[in-house]
Amino acid sequence: LPGNPPVQTKKALKQRFLKLLPCCRPKSIPSLSESKTVLASAVLSSPGFLADSVEDEFELSTVCHRPEGLEQLQEQTKFTRKELQVLYRGFKNECPSGIVNEENFKQIYSQFFPQGDSSTYATFLFNAFDTDHDGSVSFEDFVSGLSTILRGTIDDRLNWAFNLYDLNKDGCITKEEMLDIMKSIYDMMGKYTYPAMREEAPREHVENFFQKMDRNKDGVVTIEEFLESCQKDENIMRSMQLFDSVI
Repeated sequence: LPGNPPVQTKKALKQRFLKLLPCCRPKSIPSLSESKTVLASAVLSSPGFLADSVEDEFELSTVCHRPEGLEQLQEQTKFTRKELQVLYRGFKNECPSGIVNEENFKQIYSQFFPQGDSSTYATFLFNAFDTDHDGSVSFEDFVSGLSTILRGTIDDRLNWAFNLYDLNKDGCITKEEMLDIMKSIYDMMGKYTYPAMREEAPREHVENFFQKMDRNKDGVVTIEEFLESCQKDENIMRSMQLFDSVI
């Protein structure tokens, strides 16, 4: 999208999304006796979520937050049963508690941008995934956002991007919001990237963004202006297509 770093290849995008799978580890794991009690209750009350074996059921018993049923997530997303199983196991391996909070999310994200400070951008991204604004991202939140980004229509993906840029969620993007986004991206990329990034570059990107998007020149970009401008931009449309079949 306008103002973002150059579009990456499908392979790079796939690697980046798969890197987002690790989540938080709980401070403590339930004891074996506690796990057996939870397991017995789970077996009696439901057939399990993604379990294909007794071992899977036991692993699921340590989860503090149990995700919704597989069939329900299949209906809510564009992932197959097998894809949901793979995504959940990757999520669960590094996130036994089943949820990730903002601080954990920022710590995870920082591992992939050691050359810069990714904390601010990670906060913006976390808020985009945390659609119910409860301060945590569950597996349902994660796959819902991922489904939109990877399998949604062009409008779905653009709406998701608009929501990311609309920091206060008031239905429009201001220059201040876009400048905050751009500064966070440049901070994340680091000061020692090559070629070196000029200090005024974020503001220049914002001005270019508003020249292209702010059709009525009222100082804000609405969702209607955003969608119309993006759909007329061949470069943006090509970047949207790169997300097809990433996983």
